[in-house]
Amino acid sequence: MILARERPQIKSSAEFIALEDRYGAHNYHPLGVVLSRGEGVWVYDVKGNRYLDCLSAYSAVNQGHCHPRILATMMEQAQRLTLTSRAFYNDQLGLFYRDLCEFGGYELALPMNSGAEAVETAIKAARKWGYEVKHVAPDQAEIIVCAGNFHGRTTTIISFSSEAQYKAGFGPLTPGFRIIPYGDARALREAIGPNTVAFLVEPIQGEGGVVVPPQGYLSAVADICRQHNVLLMADEIQTGLGRTGKRFACDHEGVRPDVMILGKALSGGFYPVSAVLSDREVLGVFQPGDHGSTFGGNPLGAAVARTALAVLQDEGLIDNAAKLGDYFRQRLQEIESPFVQEVRGRGMLIGVQLKPEAGGARAFCDQLQTQNILAKDTHGTVIRFAPPLVITRPTIDWALERITAVLTAAN
Repeated sequence: MILARERPQIKSSAEFIALEDRYGAHNYHPLGVVLSRGEGVWVYDVKGNRYLDCLSAYSAVNQGHCHPRILATMMEQAQRLTLTSRAFYNDQLGLFYRDLCEFGGYELALPMNSGAEAVETAIKAARKWGYEVKHVAPDQAEIIVCAGNFHGRTTTIISFSSEAQYKAGFGPLTPGFRIIPYGDARALREAIGPNTVAFLVEPIQGEGGVVVPPQGYLSAVADICRQHNVLLMADEIQTGLGRTGKRFACDHEGVRPDVMILGKALSGGFYPVSAVLSDREVLGVFQPGDHGSTFGGNPLGAAVARTALAVLQDEGLIDNAAKLGDYFRQRLQEIESPFVQEVRGRGMLIGVQLKPEAGGARAFCDQLQTQNILAKDTHGTVIRFAPPLVITRPTIDWALERITAVLTAAN
């Protein structure tokens, strides 16, 4: 065995990439850039080249990379207390509960770590609510979901995906779910049965290609759920916390879901923090021992999340996402490109849908990298632009020049 001090120092991007390829499971296909530093909307590779981050770690760094206020909180809390488990109280969790519930407008919160864990938590809560409150027959609870959804990668969650790749080789799958078309309120009404306990939906399908449902869809499904005593559960892990120019994407239609699922930007990219918000009728079904997590609700994560929420509000990042997001999207729509079919989105979550003859979005993302812009293709034919919400108009204009060059160049 070679001791760490005897190992040669790695300097080149190729060496770092080769190291990942050799020792890491190949479950991702990253762009060929190795990042080592971030600040605000900018990230830097190991050579010192600067790039505009138009992915924001899938909207986890809405507050920008290494935000100084959140960093200061993390450093201060890390020197005091990081983890107690929920076997004991800590002096940060109650404050986090209060701040999050007041921000979201709900009675109770349940913290976890990853977004997928939050979705799993919501599923468990909905099922138990179905049995204890709605009185569905034991083990018969059904949850309705939408085609094109992306709620995570756990075995239960992939069981209700409509993407064959997500499920292939991972069976047996978890029963209890029904898939309906996205954006079709009538399909929801027709799918609801006596055992339906919840409807789980993304207000905008991010991984599905930045798919925005028809205006009025969210309010319509909210009404349907109320009429049939079905919980409306909104997965706002990617769309919430200012990304679309509102607190939550559901706010665009004045909809208050029965269950709100959050993650990603809840910690500003510093620490895995997720949460489920609801009222006492739903989250009150949990009793000690029903559900938990060693790291869920830890004092370090709670302190960081409190500051991350404060930054969103104190620095006007939600309004910035609304105003500059509209500007960014309109300017993208003005680009006369033979490859672009549609530009869609809300706030600072924008998808550029390419035509079939464009040959896929990955090649365009590779070209954007050469222009010092990092964007990620999603669903094969969509380029997603979702920079941190601290972005300025001059930076957007800088990016637009380069995006225009890539989208109008001969393929």
